[in-house]
Amino acid sequence: MIQLKNIQRYFQVGDQTVRALDNITLTIENGEYISVMGPSGSGKSTLLNIIALLDHPTSGQYLLNNQDVTQLDDDALARVRRDNIGFVFQFFHLIPRLSAAENIEMPMILAGINRQERRQRVKKAVAAVGLSDRADHRPDQLSGGECQRVAIARATIMRPGILLADEPTGNLDSHSGIEIIELLERLNQGGVTLIIITHDQSLGDRANRQIRIIDGKIAT
Repeated sequence: MIQLKNIQRYFQVGDQTVRALDNITLTIENGEYISVMGPSGSGKSTLLNIIALLDHPTSGQYLLNNQDVTQLDDDALARVRRDNIGFVFQFFHLIPRLSAAENIEMPMILAGINRQERRQRVKKAVAAVGLSDRADHRPDQLSGGECQRVAIARATIMRPGILLADEPTGNLDSHSGIEIIELLERLNQGGVTLIIITHDQSLGDRANRQIRIIDGKIAT
């Protein structure tokens, strides 16, 4: 479960204070499917970064599975992030010189998982995203939709309970975009908490709950 209590995130720009998040209180239950929408500069990406433990709130409290993560140091945050959260981004962020399978394997190498288990997990992961016949291809040999499938497999290879997707279809054609969102939704149906940031109203409407951020606040 994700619990944000009175989260504020301020940035200092010259002599001005920018309130990126202004007193956000939000609870997300395990297994929910949520979309976060709002205009550019509204604070939705800042909210995602706070939830992802990639940024620290200026004030407020963040409880993740009943643990107060606002008090953890960077090493502890990295461990919590590794064990609980997966990320899918608009521009894939795959390592160009590695094959699809090697990109998917990378988080397990960093986590110290043994080679045999890594191979077994990668084999299942590429099959789950429909890329068994493309596992040896590098990103420049794959389509955009295939690259995003690799990114999803990499994001879920450590079996996180939470999957955060920032404009996951924004760099894809409409057909590939639908395939990717349906893949994410199948993961949600399997129990993964899915949080998607999107500008696309039709995509946002697919979620079971929609949250709109305007000027750093949740619109009611």
